[in-house]
Order: sequence, then C-alpha cells, then structure tokens
Amino acid sequence: MNLTVLTAVMALIFLGSVLELVRRRRMREKYAALWILVGIVIVPLGFFPTALNEVSRHLGVASAVSLVLFVGLMFLLLVCLHLSWESSRLEDETRVLAEEVALLHLKVDLLSRDAGTFESVETAEAAHRGE
Repeated sequence: MNLTVLTAVMALIFLGSVLELVRRRRMREKYAALWILVGIVIVPLGFFPTALNEVSRHLGVASAVSLVLFVGLMFLLLVCLHLSWESSRLEDETRVLAEEVALLHLKVDLLSRDAGTFESVETAEAAHRGE
C-alpha cells in the first residue's frame, strides 16, 4: 500500500474515531470540531498529495514537507496553549468550589451545634417542669 492511500485511510479512520468519541460522549463537541477540521484537511491531502506542493509553492515554502512540519508544530503549540488555559481555568474553578464547600460545612456544623444546644435546653426545661 502506498503512502497516499495509507494517509487517506488513516485520516478517514481518525475522523470516524472522533465522531465515535462524540457519539459516546467521551469528547465534547467544542474539542471535536477542531479534530474534525484536521481530519477534513488531511483526507484530501491523502488523496491528492500534489495539492500540498502547489500550496507550498504559492506560500513560497521550498518544500511541502517543511510546510507540513511547520503547520503541525504550530498546531500542537496552539493545542498546548489552549489546554494550559483550560487547566488554569478549571484549577481556579475547583479552588472556588472547594472554598464554598468548606463554608457550607462550617454552616452545617454551626447549625448542628446550635440545634444540639437548643434540644438540650428544651430537655432540661422539660425535666425541670416534670414532664
């Protein structure tokens, strides 16, 4: 099997895998859209590899391989940047939620303590009255 067919088949398998992950709710749609776009770009390049040579020639890049490596590297850097931003946002959200839970636990403890004091006062008054 030559590289052209292999690239196209792997891109189709990739697209199918992304769609299956979305269907099973293992990947959110906002992330799947990016990967579907990548697959849609790779499939035609797999079937028509000379198109990449034309694109690189129009962009003034000496080699199509250099263009693929550069675009791939930039794409991966952007994905890393986005995941770092998402991780930071989730870390802040988790901290806020942990603080809110701690405050709620404190309120429950205070209310439990106050309710226990209230019950013991009622019990003492009832015992004093002879009930």
